[in-house]
Amino acid sequence: MRAHKHFRSLGLALAAVLAAGPAHAGPPFRTDDPEPVEYQHWEIYGFSTGTHFQGDTNGVLPGLEVNYGAAPNLQLHLVAPLAFDRPSGSGTQYGYGDTELGVKYRFIEEDGKGWRPQIGVFPLIEVPTGDRQRGLGSGHTRAFIPIWLQKSFDEWTTYGGGGYWINPGAGNKDYWFFGWLLQRKVTEQLTLGGEIFHQTATTVSAPSSTGFNLGGIYDITENHHILFSAGRGIQHASETNEFSYYLAYQYTF
Repeated sequence: MRAHKHFRSLGLALAAVLAAGPAHAGPPFRTDDPEPVEYQHWEIYGFSTGTHFQGDTNGVLPGLEVNYGAAPNLQLHLVAPLAFDRPSGSGTQYGYGDTELGVKYRFIEEDGKGWRPQIGVFPLIEVPTGDRQRGLGSGHTRAFIPIWLQKSFDEWTTYGGGGYWINPGAGNKDYWFFGWLLQRKVTEQLTLGGEIFHQTATTVSAPSSTGFNLGGIYDITENHHILFSAGRGIQHASETNEFSYYLAYQYTF
C-alpha cells in the first residue's frame, strides 16, 4: 500500500510537468533547432500531443502554437494549450494548461559551403495558467534556457543541443534536457527523421529519462503542412514514457 501511494505521488508529479504542454519541443520533435521564422512571416500550428506511462495519460488536445519573425534572426513564440490528464482509476481532467512564451535568436548563421553550423538560443517561460490540482499545470513559473545548433548537407539536416530548466516548487528539481536529431528530405514533399533525448530528474522522487521519437513533415502545399511523430522511453519508460505522440497541422505565410 505504501509503495502504491509512492508511485501515485510520482505519477501526479510527472503529470504536472508533462501536462503543461509541449515544452522543450521543436515540432514535431522534442529537440529544437536554432532557425527562426523568416522576418515578417508566420507559423501557426493546431496540434495535439500526449504521453502515456504507468498510472497516467496526459497531454494537449487541442493546442495552438504561433511563431512570428519579428526581426531578422529573431522569432517570437506562443503556445496556448487545452490540457488533459487521466490518472488510472480516475476520470479525465480537461482545461486550459500552462501558457508558453519564448524568443528564439540566431546569432551565428550557417556556412552553406563549409562546416560552420548555425547557432541560436531559445529561452522559454511557462506561465502557470493551468490548474495544478487537476493535473493541468505545474503551479509555478518555469523557465528553460537552451542553446541549439544545426547543419545541413544536401538532403540531410542534423540539429540538437540542450539547456537547463528552472523548475521551482515543493519536491521539484531544476533539471537538464539534451537532444539530437537527424532527418532527410525523402521526396519534394516528405521529410523523415529521428531523435534521441535525455532528461535528468524533474522531482526528488522521479527518475531521469531517455527516449526517442520517429516522425516527419509532409508538405501538402507551400503553405499547408502535416507534422507527426511517435516514440517512447528507453530508460525508466514505465515511470516516464511508455508511448508518446505529436500530430499537427501547420499553416505558414
